[in-house]
Formats: sequence, C-alpha cells, structure tokens
Amino acid sequence: MPERSRRGDPEAARRAVADLIRALGLDPATEPELAGTPARVAELYAEIFAGLDPGAEPTLATFPRPAGGEDLVVVRDLPFHSLCVHHFVPFFGRAHVAYLPGERLLGISGAARLLEFYARRPQLQERLTAQVADHLVGVLEPRGVAVVLEARHLCMEMRGVRRRGRVETRATRGLLSAPEWRGVLGPGGRRPR
Repeated sequence: MPERSRRGDPEAARRAVADLIRALGLDPATEPELAGTPARVAELYAEIFAGLDPGAEPTLATFPRPAGGEDLVVVRDLPFHSLCVHHFVPFFGRAHVAYLPGERLLGISGAARLLEFYARRPQLQERLTAQVADHLVGVLEPRGVAVVLEARHLCMEMRGVRRRGRVETRATRGLLSAPEWRGVLGPGGRRPR
C-alpha cells in the first residue's frame, strides 16, 4: 500500500482526475494529449496546496527593535495567488502588510513567506487576510497589524455574473484597528495622500 504524504494521497488524486475527465465525456483514447493529464493535475494540486503540509510553515526571522524604531513598517504590493475553496479556481492579486513594532521586527521576506504559506491551500480571501494578520500578532506581538488583500476571482469572471472586479479585504489588529489608523494603507492599500 503506498504511503500517504502529509499533503494527501497523490495516487488517489490522480485517479480522481482521471474519473473527472471521463465524467466530463472526454476520452484519452481519442484525445491522446489527455493521457498524462491526471498525473500532471495531481502534481499541480500537490504543489499549489503545499500550505496544507504543517511542515511547510515558514520559520520567520525576527530581530530586536532598535531604540527609536517604533514607526510603522509597511510591505506593499506582494503578489499572491490561491484557489477559491468553493470552486477550486484561482484568485490572485496583491497584498499590503503593515505593523507597528513591539519589541521585535520581522525579517524583510517574512510577510511574503507567510502570505505564500497561507495562500497555498483552498482559501477564502477573507480567511487568508485574517490568517496572515493573526500569525503576525502571534509571532511579533506588535502594537498593531493591518493586512489588505486586493484580488481578482476567476470564479466570478468565468461563471455566474461573468464580470471582472476586484475584491478587497482588510484585517486590522491592535492599535491599527483604532479609527485614526484605519486608513493606514488608504483605499486599495495605497498610502493616503
């Protein structure tokens, strides 16, 4: 019996894709380019759902905050992609992460690593936004955190209303939840003018 990986059962995924191909009325015998599709799709899903593997959680480097280093730290325009948990089609966009440091600063790539970890699983944009914010609170114990995600959802563009639009979600914690900080990343994650 094959050993299951932490991310699931690759052979079962391959069989499920082969069944889906047949259920859609496609025949690999008459469309030979479909022959390797079940294995390719199973490998694709294993890669894009790598965030389901608890061992994939990034170790985030933190550093003591230097004296006087109490100002807002902002990381803008982090690209991300994920799959909608409802339809298993992509949503993608940019993230903006801000925090008011406590005693520790996050390593420069930390926000990107954290975003990637939580995005690599079937997701809701709202949950992804909150997971990044909550993880930063747990690791840094900052005075405040704000995370803004702006994304296009192919489930909205390819089916149903079939319109292109951008969904924005925000999660604020600590001092950045206070009214005077709510616009810290401005409309659409941009700096207020």
